[in-house]
Amino acid sequence: MDNLLTAIIAAVALVAVAGFARWWLLSRRPSLGTAEDRATYETLHTAALAAPALRRGLDAESAASALPHVRTLLGVRTIAITDTRQPLAWDGPVDPEDVADLMSAAMDGGTTQASGRAIVAPLAVEGVVIGTIVILTDEVSAGLVRATTEVARWMSSQLELAELAASRTALMEAELRALRAQISPHFIYNSLGAIASFVRTDPERARELLLEFADFTRYSFRQHGEFTTLAEELRSIERYLVLEKARFGDRLRVVTLIAPEVLSVTLPFLSVQPLVENAVRHGLESRAGDGTISVTALDAGNECLITIEDDGAGVDPEVVRAALSGGSASASVGLANVDERMRTVYGNQYGIVVETAPGHGTKVSLRVPKFSPAVDPVP
Repeated sequence: MDNLLTAIIAAVALVAVAGFARWWLLSRRPSLGTAEDRATYETLHTAALAAPALRRGLDAESAASALPHVRTLLGVRTIAITDTRQPLAWDGPVDPEDVADLMSAAMDGGTTQASGRAIVAPLAVEGVVIGTIVILTDEVSAGLVRATTEVARWMSSQLELAELAASRTALMEAELRALRAQISPHFIYNSLGAIASFVRTDPERARELLLEFADFTRYSFRQHGEFTTLAEELRSIERYLVLEKARFGDRLRVVTLIAPEVLSVTLPFLSVQPLVENAVRHGLESRAGDGTISVTALDAGNECLITIEDDGAGVDPEVVRAALSGGSASASVGLANVDERMRTVYGNQYGIVVETAPGHGTKVSLRVPKFSPAVDPVP
């Protein structure tokens, strides 16, 4: 009996100690904040959940994805998101078409409208109304009108980001088409001429060059994907230089220095190849004698540093400035195009850098971030 009593007392004491320890640990835990802090967090978190759908643009799918989160933000009975013609998604017992007149007034005036139990706020992109957010509630208050207006403004800002992304994609596609139009005639004619010169004297060499030409053009004129890996870009450059060496023979020397750890870096499609072609065209073709093209890609911390250098004739720096500003189409093949696309994707701090002077060759450098939210990884 004494042993049993002792065991019971020990168990009670253990529970008491554990309870005290838990209380002490909880009392030491940092506070979760005031009610206002928690409300702010919940609001920002809910907005963050709605943002990805809105950044895809305004359509039935994005409206349906964003609607529950927008409803949570406003805490209303019925809510709808519409385009300029019809509801895209709604949640609640009342059809938003019941307030069609109020929607028309909001879209025509570009301002929030309230009447009876309804509030309609316009959704606008660059000042153009593209839809509305409709609120149906038991009682319209001034606070709810202001809240609906602010939520609509926030939604409009997300839709503007979607429009910006779509414009960026269209711009890059147009620039790629322009770049291909610049490069293809010059290179294709010269390559086919070089291949033709080997047809009788060295048929096997002609066949190999024709395969290289086919692989090069297949890569250069592919119709999918804004981005590629540095490894793929370098393979295309290698094919290009094989074809150019067939034309120039021993006059063209190529030096490469590539860090293996940067081969998987993702970068805009055709962002290095045009610089190499530019080095051959304006470095070697415009001078007598031999020439050397150097292609370097090095690991630079969070970035990859790529340089294309030639020991050719060089260019007047003012001519380069004119080319980069779009004022001189003949100064380079794709120089301004690559510079513009790099700035569009990564920001103005990532434009290309050109070092050149007449008689001293040309060096073109570009930095590519290893990781960027603006770049989709290449599978």
